[in-house]
Amino acid sequence: MGFNNEISDKLLERTDKLWCADITYIRILTGFVYLAAIIDAFSRKIVGYAIGRTLAAKLPLEALKMAIRSRNTDNLIHHSDKGIQYCSYDYVNLLKAHEIKISMSATASPYENATIESFFGTLKVEEVYLWEYETYADVTSRIPYFIEDVYNSKRLHSSLGYIPPEEFEHIFFEIFLILAKNY
Repeated sequence: MGFNNEISDKLLERTDKLWCADITYIRILTGFVYLAAIIDAFSRKIVGYAIGRTLAAKLPLEALKMAIRSRNTDNLIHHSDKGIQYCSYDYVNLLKAHEIKISMSATASPYENATIESFFGTLKVEEVYLWEYETYADVTSRIPYFIEDVYNSKRLHSSLGYIPPEEFEHIFFEIFLILAKNY
């Protein structure tokens, strides 16, 4: 795939300017379960996710569909690694259909996708390793709770001035509305 890394510090000026996507694994007694997630790089909010038993391309595609349904995609850049799922025909075409610019890390460069990697580290330390999931059902019940009710709405982020992503977005939009009225 001929997609380059389009990330720069200039992108972190508002929500829905840069989404970062990746997949991680969660160990259960019988093997692994996979989580595809998409994070807004500005607010650190998880905007889309999907849980599955395989690494099939449909897993991150479901996470992307979730994000697209709930967010603004105007002038958006989607960043991922060059994994086969993110280079798949269906995934690339969904991005193009919504006029989302595609950015991809150089091969074997996880630091170029540090925002989502950081989320996965937090997820594992603060949730996965504490619960020691045994079944697929354990994962599908606990992970959505952690993402929606803990990480997005309660967990404090030093990069956001020690407030949760949802509160950060709310404050950002309130300030934006005030500024828009005054100019």
